[in-house]
Amino acid sequence: MAANQQQTQNDELDYTKRGQWLRAAILGANDGLLSTASLMIGVGAVRTDIKTMILSGVAGLVAGACSMAIGELVSVYSQYDIEMAQLKRDGSTNNMGVEELNAEKEKLPNPWHAAGASALSFAVGALVPLLGAAFIKDYVVRVGVVIGVVSFALLGFGGLGAFLGKAPIVKSSLRVLIGGWFAMGVTYGITKLVGKSGL
Repeated sequence: MAANQQQTQNDELDYTKRGQWLRAAILGANDGLLSTASLMIGVGAVRTDIKTMILSGVAGLVAGACSMAIGELVSVYSQYDIEMAQLKRDGSTNNMGVEELNAEKEKLPNPWHAAGASALSFAVGALVPLLGAAFIKDYVVRVGVVIGVVSFALLGFGGLGAFLGKAPIVKSSLRVLIGGWFAMGVTYGITKLVGKSGL
């Protein structure tokens, strides 16, 4: 009976961890999607050629993925160090063999895995507006397609995130969509104003 309860607890813990990783991946992809799309539309407000728009998106993808990876690496390493220090303060490590200590370390989050997952999810999201704009020469059509594919992806990411977080799906999806439109609109408007000012 006790063994079954322990197995159930382990299964629930594994499910929770998978859910947390998946939710973090969705948030990372959403960040990549929205920041890259906003950057492309903002730059497109003053430079309408496809090359400039695509280059701005690629720069956003690379810079954003690196930033996400480094931020996650530093954050998770800090968490890892804190938890290891706590184990030492509790005296737990003194009573453990090498295998047991390694097993405890494996339970802690891996900073490099977290960094890689963060960078990858950001890049996947950033590819959506890039692929949407890649082969369309007409500026107006290109911007329309980018907004369309990004809106569809925002709804999808918002709905999936809400499902994992057990929140209202429609309400959460619309909130993400409206927030995305606002971010793209503000970026476009401010960049357009700065471009017209001649700075």
